[in-house]
Amino acid sequence: MSTIQVSVPATTANLGPGFDCLGAAWTLHNDFRFTRLADGETLQIEAKGEGADKLTTDETNFVYQSFSKLFAHLKQPVPPVRIEIDAAIPLSRGLGSSATAIVGGLVGANAFVGEPLSREAIAALATEIEGHPDNVVPALMGGCRLAASGIDQDWEICELPWHEDIIPILAIPDFTLSTEKARQVLPESYSRADAIFSASHLGLLVRALDTGRVDWLRAALQDRIHEPYRTQLISGRDVVQRAAIAAGAHGVVISGAGPTLLALGTENKARAIADVMAHAWKSCGTAAQAHVLAINNAGTVSQTL
Repeated sequence: MSTIQVSVPATTANLGPGFDCLGAAWTLHNDFRFTRLADGETLQIEAKGEGADKLTTDETNFVYQSFSKLFAHLKQPVPPVRIEIDAAIPLSRGLGSSATAIVGGLVGANAFVGEPLSREAIAALATEIEGHPDNVVPALMGGCRLAASGIDQDWEICELPWHEDIIPILAIPDFTLSTEKARQVLPESYSRADAIFSASHLGLLVRALDTGRVDWLRAALQDRIHEPYRTQLISGRDVVQRAAIAAGAHGVVISGAGPTLLALGTENKARAIADVMAHAWKSCGTAAQAHVLAINNAGTVSQTL
């Protein structure tokens, strides 16, 4: 029987002041293959790559749960399926690995039944599963995306231009940080001053990403909603950030809930920034991978093999 292959990009959510509403997709991805089995056969799941040994291979697998969610939404029985996972995105590092599972499962299931759901409908289902849109929306649709709740509680999704001179550099340390733990350190409420700071800097960030204005970008990446509280959970963050800035980065923010750090820089300095970030983490006793990436404007791509 034919196989559906789905490729879903890594993402960075919470870009600076864009907490729970802004995210971008990168040129690093997880691949999922879905093959329909004969009636009467049982679920098969095989995983390889980053974190494969930590993934379940039964009905609790997150890809399969999302795959099943779409059939439940359509009020159709879940067909017997073989799922192959080829992961390149590290787990629990703030790069949207769970979002790739959600989006991959939904898009794979949608392809199984002739794609009755639009991308907007899949985005709504993915957000319902994830709880917020800032990872799943760019993972599905690509690019840099801002999501806001509409008047009727649906999501309004806006694509934001990303200037070609702004290069993303991701430094991924060899330790994990759960989203739940990262949320637990956040306060229940914020001051009026912090709310104004967040709104003004998010507005400035949107313009900085569009125009490539470095002075705007440096100022816009500041945050008071999540970064000051989560920094304490990321050992070596200040050392790595100072090294990146010294090497020419415009700024450094936490990718998602962390611990991965995202630096933004120019093409001619990107490799040097990546190298010093990895070295700085090593000086703190932590091994790290550093990648010079690019915006993935295609988002999730599926094909029949």
